Order: sequence, then C-alpha cells, then structure tokens
Amino acid sequence: MQRFFVESHQIDEEGHQIHITGTDVNHIRNVLRMKTGEELWISDGAHKEYHCTIEALEEEEVLLHILYAQEPDFELPNKICLFQGLPKSDKMELIIQKAVELGVHEIIPVETRRCVVRLDARKSEKKVARWQQISESAAKQSKRMLVPQVHDVMTFKEALKYAEGLDVLLIPYELAKGMKETRALLDKIAPGQSIGVFIGPEGGFEEAEVEAAVCAGASPITLGHRILRTETAGLAILSVLMFHLEEKEG
Repeated sequence: MQRFFVESHQIDEEGHQIHITGTDVNHIRNVLRMKTGEELWISDGAHKEYHCTIEALEEEEVLLHILYAQEPDFELPNKICLFQGLPKSDKMELIIQKAVELGVHEIIPVETRRCVVRLDARKSEKKVARWQQISESAAKQSKRMLVPQVHDVMTFKEALKYAEGLDVLLIPYELAKGMKETRALLDKIAPGQSIGVFIGPEGGFEEAEVEAAVCAGASPITLGHRILRTETAGLAILSVLMFHLEEKEG
C-alpha cells in the first residue's frame, strides 16, 4: 500500500480528513493513477500514521478520509546519525537509500582530506536536493515514520562540531582493537542514546582525522578482518546496530 508524508497542519483529526498538496498530488493522480476509494497510508513525520481512503482528487489537492490512526513501532529506539565521507560517482545515492532502510535518522555528507569528490556550492545544493528525494522515497518504501534529513555537505571539522551533542560516537578503523572490544562498546549503548557513526571515503581517514575524532569522544571499532568499501562499511555497522538495538528493546 502506498505511503506519503504530511505536516501536522495538513491533518484534520476532528474532521477525519487529510489534505495532500504539492508534488504528491501529481504523483497520486498522474503517476500512480489512483482513484477515489483507494486506500493508502499517511505518516505525520513523527509517531502516528493514518489509514485513509481517497475522498476527492482535485487539480491542486487530494482529499483523504481517515479510517483510523495508530502509533506503530517502526523506528529504532536510538537516533543514529551517519557521517559519510563523500564517495565517488553515484555511490552516495545507494548509501542513502540503504541507510534509510536500516533506520538511520540523519545523514551528514562529509568532505574529508582523502575525498576525491569536491563539490562547489551550486553542485552541493543540487546533490543534497537529489539525496533528500532518495531519502524520502526509501522512507516511503520501508515504512519509516519520518523522512531522514540529508544535511548540507560539512567539512570534517564541522562534522565533529555537529557531533558534540550526540551521546555515542563510533568510527570504524582498520587499526582498532578486536571484536571483543567492539562488542563491549556496543553493549554499553542504552536505549534512547543518540549515536554518531563516522565513515571515511574510498581512501579512508587520515590518521590525524581519526585522532581528532577520538579527541572529540569517538571510539574506534572494528568491522572484521576484511577491508570494506566505503559504500559497504556504513551499511555494515548500521545493520549491526539495528539488530543490536532492536534486540535490546525486545
């Protein structure tokens, strides 16, 4: 069943109606070719979702009738921020899509010293807009209750500053200690704590960057004996965290 996201002002709970506006109107009318009476899900971008039927299809608006509302438990108990070193070509699109499916809360593209890709302000703006669309599409497909935000590209220094407000910082690093130490670090993460994960670009982090992250409170962890590509590393640790956090939640 199709899923869309709306803002709170579009929801009239007393009148049992939701007003769809903007680009979603064209998607519902002309792409999906949905008809009155068809059912769909609407998320308020927080904790509640609405099972609706299409009541009217207008040129500028789609009017929905709310059948019932519920508060499902689709989100992880922890907010995870992925700080992703800018990769080459279109790898970032895959990373964003899969990271959203795995439950990430925010994605911060980071320009590190070994990044091959360098985006000027104009290119960065277009890229981020495209990445945000991918995030929304993946959120709809994977039954997310919110659309993870893709931030503007940050420098490594800016990323560390942004991460100051997070409870736990992790940085996969090939020189980190073994699995036993990594497991111990993950076991200490409590439900509700916010988590930041730093992933380097194709060339990895420079030693000075790792040292700066550690000074900022990040803990180096290992992802095994094999060297993972940048598009694999983030998804690997997100998968581990998803399983670990949901297992704790019961």
